[in-house]
Amino acid sequence: MWVLLYRKRKRGRAVTSKEKKHTVRPEKGTQGNSPSKSSGKPSARAKKRYSQTVFRDWCKKCGICISFCPKNVIERDEYGGPVFERPEDCIGCRFCELHCPDFAITVKELDPDTGGGK
Repeated sequence: MWVLLYRKRKRGRAVTSKEKKHTVRPEKGTQGNSPSKSSGKPSARAKKRYSQTVFRDWCKKCGICISFCPKNVIERDEYGGPVFERPEDCIGCRFCELHCPDFAITVKELDPDTGGGK
């Protein structure tokens, strides 16, 4: 006759102390039978790239876009107009596009596969 020295609910049935001794626990740091996390995916996300366009005929050279750029990507040219000196540093926040009173700037995300706009 079985004497239940220790009762615990496991999968809907009572487990005896005798059965408990034979349970196998996975080692610390392992996930049992789950696949490893190195599935060939790159660990770091690819940096998004953006295309910036300035419509020179519309721009009145006020400098608002230069002031609002958080990464200082935009600088003035010799005539006072905006020039994207470091377009690879653009984070795509579109502050320049949103604050331009003349709608002279557009920022588009580039497609990573083709290098063109979305």
